[in-house]
Amino acid sequence: MTADLGREVADAELVARFRRDPDEFTAVYDRYFPDVYRYAVGRLDVQTGEDIAAETFCVAFAQRDRFDPERGGLRPWLFGIATKLMARHRRKEARHYKALIRTGATASVEGHESRVVTSVAARRLQPQLLKALTKLNQGERDVVLLIAVGQLSHEEVAQTLGIADGTVRSRLSRARKKFQQMIDLEAING
Repeated sequence: MTADLGREVADAELVARFRRDPDEFTAVYDRYFPDVYRYAVGRLDVQTGEDIAAETFCVAFAQRDRFDPERGGLRPWLFGIATKLMARHRRKEARHYKALIRTGATASVEGHESRVVTSVAARRLQPQLLKALTKLNQGERDVVLLIAVGQLSHEEVAQTLGIADGTVRSRLSRARKKFQQMIDLEAING
């Protein structure tokens, strides 16, 4: 909690500085680009993720006067921008997961999907989890991937998506149930 308070104070100082002098926005970029980059590249392919991360800061810079510290910190605001920018890539993301399942290439994938799935469950569950990701609705997938890939807290996810903390928890719970149903179904059929 002390680190969060320190970040909020530092964020408030950053906001005050870049409102006085737009060149000071570089400090926001320096502090948060690695997190946004890691999240974007983890959700998309490297090139698209790099583009989304860079575009996130272009949008944030253009909208810097609209940032409202009363609604949350800079980090969730930036993740919100990145998530909205990724919305146009959702079809590609879903097609990617389906292609991995269809081709059976899941075991050899070296992308971030492989690392996320491995950290969530044993490697033998990877095909089922990838398939389950395709079954999640947009809101559930955003919550799961913001937590798993972006490593945001429930509160930060709520700020990022502009939803209540309880909504984050219910979407995560529904996603877990869908994952479990897929795993159970595979166990029965397997």
